[in-house]
Amino acid sequence: MSGSLWLKPPGPDGGWVPVGSAARRTPGGAGGGAAAGTPGARGAHGPRAYTLPAVPRPRRSIPAADPMDELVARLGVFISAAVHPDEIAAILESDGMTDEYIRLTYGRPDSFGLAEELFARVPRSFPEPADAADPWKVSLTACLLRGVIFALPGLAYVLGAPLLDGPKDRLGLPAGTLTLLAGALIGWVWDQTLSHRAYSWLGLGDRAAAGRTLLVGAPAGSLLGTAAALAVPGGPPFSYAFAAGQALYVGAATVLLVLGRERVLLAALGPMAAGAVLALFVDLPVPVRMTLLAVSLAAASTLAVRELPLAAGLRGALRRVRGWAERRPGAGPVRWQMLRGAEEEYTPRGPRLGDSVPYGVFGLGTGLLVLYAALGEVLAGGPAEAVAAPSAVALTLSMGPAEWLLHRFRSGSLAGLRAARSSRAFRGRMLGTLARCLAAYLAVLLALGVTGTLLWPGAPVLTGVRTATLLLLGAVMWTGLLLQSFGAVRPAAVVCASAAVAQSLALLTGLGQPRMVQLAVAATAAAALAVLVCLLLGRATAHR
Repeated sequence: MSGSLWLKPPGPDGGWVPVGSAARRTPGGAGGGAAAGTPGARGAHGPRAYTLPAVPRPRRSIPAADPMDELVARLGVFISAAVHPDEIAAILESDGMTDEYIRLTYGRPDSFGLAEELFARVPRSFPEPADAADPWKVSLTACLLRGVIFALPGLAYVLGAPLLDGPKDRLGLPAGTLTLLAGALIGWVWDQTLSHRAYSWLGLGDRAAAGRTLLVGAPAGSLLGTAAALAVPGGPPFSYAFAAGQALYVGAATVLLVLGRERVLLAALGPMAAGAVLALFVDLPVPVRMTLLAVSLAAASTLAVRELPLAAGLRGALRRVRGWAERRPGAGPVRWQMLRGAEEEYTPRGPRLGDSVPYGVFGLGTGLLVLYAALGEVLAGGPAEAVAAPSAVALTLSMGPAEWLLHRFRSGSLAGLRAARSSRAFRGRMLGTLARCLAAYLAVLLALGVTGTLLWPGAPVLTGVRTATLLLLGAVMWTGLLLQSFGAVRPAAVVCASAAVAQSLALLTGLGQPRMVQLAVAATAAAALAVLVCLLLGRATAHR
């Protein structure tokens, strides 16, 4: 700088003094005396004192708030629930914190360094999840209603028994028994396959496609059941008409059950059920019996037709027929035909047909096992009095409680999945829930079997071997349905079909005593399904 810096002395009378000036003010002029700016210095107009400005006393400092404490208070819930620092780093980045902001505010190099320090500073605390609604909770009444509906059609045989008069067949069974069994078995297999395909469409949210599936499949199943009954020779004439009505009812019942119309179907079965109960005490005339059977069948069929998209199905069929009639080979641009075929013909349009076949195989296997449980000794040449009809009725009625217990198992396994802290703990909880549900089902089945044996006129005594066979068959059916509900239907179908084939071969070759063969086959199948349940459902990922 070219000039001197000028300072203004403090005080009202201070003048500008150049820095570095050696001027001194003395009482008499130049010479000695006090230095300027010191106490006692005198100016031109008299003495005046120059004082330094007051230095402010330093205040007591309050430590600034640690920004880390503020961050912990704001994000403490998320930090304590993290299982790795990377989770905290993701939270910080989602909160908009950049590395530059973290360096300036928290003095850490980046989000990962800050996350590691927060992870070490905040103790772990994993809050329990909020109570969620149980997705597997179902009404016990609805399940029991379905079980009753499964068993009520058996009362039709009580009404139709006098119409099936005739000589007994070579096995000593009432006339027409094999005819009705053939139609019922084929209908049961088709019903399982068709139901799965319709439920698959419902699961995709396409109720119209489910209706179209039932519209085509139910009549086809009725025709197949009737054809199977007609293929069995030697039955009385009315047995074929009864088998045709039975096949028609199976198709109508499948439609109503899949679409959730259980109460409607129960109302349709009302006249037949009431007449069958009355026939146990009063000898009803044949016209009355036929009328009651026809009324229930007509009611079920009419109600099923009302639920189906009949008009839309007919219009769609007419459009297809018209399109086939108008289509000519080579018509239209070749390139457009190729593009259309590549885009439409090879595009998946819904559930595959092959996925429904294992359900039919499972139905065939379980149906044969139930049939052998009721007629195994008679088919092997035993007396006609050995027909264990109460066992078959008990297995049919138990399907209602079985369905409810399957839902209870799913609920229990889901609760165990939430509460367990390790895979071993979850497996223990799952096995405990499985044991309780299976034991409850077998207790219900045993009660139904004992009650049916006591009430059924002329039923064989429920001995130890019969009781064990009944309970083992119940375990086979329940565990098979359990695997089916988890999507593992193929192993269950293989086990049940193999058991049915083994028992059929033993029956045809006359190998072993029928009761012991049934017991051995049922025990083997139950053990195989139990192993499959433990292997497939012991993993937590199977229950998500």
